[in-house]
Amino acid sequence: MQIVYSSRGGSLELEHIGSAHDDAALEALRAVARQRLARGQGELDLGLDDTAPPAGGPLPITSTRSAALWDALSRAYDVLGFDQAAEGDEVFRQLVLARIIEPTSKQDSLRVLQETGIEPASYATVKRRLPVYGTDAWRRSLSRRLAAHAALGPASLVLYDVSTLYFETDEGDGFREPGYSKERRLEPQITIGLLTDASGFPLMVDAFEGNKAETHTMLPVIRAFMAAHRLPDVTVVADAGMISEANRKAIEAEGLSFILGMKIPEVPYVVAAWRRDHPDDEIPDGHVFTQPWPAGATDQRRDQVIYYQYKADRARRTLSGIDEQVAKAEKAVAGKIPVKRNRFVALTGADKSVNRPLEAKARALAGLKGYITNLPNPTPEFVLDSYHRLYNIEKSFRMSKSDLAARPIYHHKRASIEAHLTIVFAALAVSRHVEQATGWSIRRFVRTARRYRTIQIQAGEHTLTAADPLPDDLRHALDKIHQPPGRPH
Repeated sequence: MQIVYSSRGGSLELEHIGSAHDDAALEALRAVARQRLARGQGELDLGLDDTAPPAGGPLPITSTRSAALWDALSRAYDVLGFDQAAEGDEVFRQLVLARIIEPTSKQDSLRVLQETGIEPASYATVKRRLPVYGTDAWRRSLSRRLAAHAALGPASLVLYDVSTLYFETDEGDGFREPGYSKERRLEPQITIGLLTDASGFPLMVDAFEGNKAETHTMLPVIRAFMAAHRLPDVTVVADAGMISEANRKAIEAEGLSFILGMKIPEVPYVVAAWRRDHPDDEIPDGHVFTQPWPAGATDQRRDQVIYYQYKADRARRTLSGIDEQVAKAEKAVAGKIPVKRNRFVALTGADKSVNRPLEAKARALAGLKGYITNLPNPTPEFVLDSYHRLYNIEKSFRMSKSDLAARPIYHHKRASIEAHLTIVFAALAVSRHVEQATGWSIRRFVRTARRYRTIQIQAGEHTLTAADPLPDDLRHALDKIHQPPGRPH
């Protein structure tokens, strides 16, 4: 069904209304077309009863909704157990799914719901419910459902990372505080700790003061998670930036297993020994050195193993950076450029020199990356593969910031900030579930499914339903989302 508009100049413009597969759907599309044609035309009000449309006139549209999109997201929400965790709270469902469809303010999300064809809760109701969503109890309830969905067991791999969310304000308040920011922003911020399973599926989120060191955030999140789910052990995977020596000892004291990236302050003896034995050879690309570190009689820890992997491409990039820094250091020492932050410039009183021993050590370490674990009888392949899964949690952070627009945050009260994080966290879980089920990005899924609407039209005593036919790829994606839990996709 199409509407053809013509102009005096003879040009044509087509408006596609939809396709019908039976007489009822065809009549519904005709009614929609008549409604479109009548739109904007003046009506003469004679004070007569106009409850029934004139014969042959447009039929009233009783509802129009993005049924394919909403029903699929609702299905994912229910599969994750959020309906039970929220005890049937439809306001929470609306806020979570609206953020996936079009991330915007809480007030404007009511407009998103209306456009989707959902009757939204009032803004007064939303404001009244928000503090509840920010409580630890509410978030722990969601986390329990996610852990059950991820089928976590003892020694399951969990990934941990942190990021920051900034605020459109200039004043800190003890929670929102300026701190280290990878984007070098100066606004007050909070630090977010995210715990996921090995695939990057979110399990728990927590918020900390914006000036709190990253290394002090991990243990509280993991302790709370393990206590909530009665897990005797998990294997924590985290980047070297998360781990100080004290933090690693604290993890060990908690009895946790770990696979951690580690900084390499000196050339490891296993690497130095290999170079002594192979003075004329380059380290093979991808070669892994194994260095056992057994626990002593007085050490309060398990036996550990350190792996050092050499990558030629990593060495090339590192050496290029060293060359650039050393060149600048030489110019600074010669007085050709000002002395700025440069680790290869040695200052002794007023004297400047290039720190050649440091340069030599940096070149000797180029291409090496360290990994440490206390797992019993680990293999290098398992340890390195587990560590490289950290890109999954990085993807979750990118999704929360871009697709779900988690930042900047415009809330001021901590309860509202915590509620905002809970909604984003739940939306992230639903989004990751949709992506894992369909193989589509959440952005592509929403953009595609949002185009197709279901329209209901009242024709006398009959309600007619019409909908555009779905393309095969979208229909297959929807089928995967609506599959019973546990069935392979």
